[in-house]
Amino acid sequence: MDNSQKTQETPLKHATKPETSKEPSSGAPTEKPLKTPENDASTKIAELTNDLQRTRADFENYRKNVEKDKENLRKLTKFAEVSKFLPLLDDLDRAISAYSELKPLEKNFQKSLKSLNLEKINTKKGSEFDPAFHEAVMTEGEGSKEHIAETLRPGYLYEGEVLRPAMVKVILSD
Repeated sequence: MDNSQKTQETPLKHATKPETSKEPSSGAPTEKPLKTPENDASTKIAELTNDLQRTRADFENYRKNVEKDKENLRKLTKFAEVSKFLPLLDDLDRAISAYSELKPLEKNFQKSLKSLNLEKINTKKGSEFDPAFHEAVMTEGEGSKEHIAETLRPGYLYEGEVLRPAMVKVILSD
């Protein structure tokens, strides 16, 4: 036997440095830490912490989505309930227009609408046509500018959003 083979390295019982393995990479030796129980535990803690943070963020997003859905449902319910009164409002509006004795009620009618966050869409004759607020069912004339000629059915905004567009007759001019 050879002297170099007889000499064996004995591991140190109390090493002061973590064990490393040398792997050649691009010609130069590099040191890579070996797995130790402390490294495994800290890696596991880091993974679990990341998982917990992701779960918390997911839950927070879920909670926000549920709140948004609840608010949308409340809003749709309000819109549906207020929409049921539109035929009554139309009848009352026609009655006020047809009978001059009911004209004094118009101010009270407008105040009541305002207190319910409900307002009529502007459909005065000659005002500009806006497809976001008006529904054109008839057109007259030729040209590029669209103006309201007549209101066929009033439209309403509820809390600033279109509840029902106004049905109007449009006149085209230059």
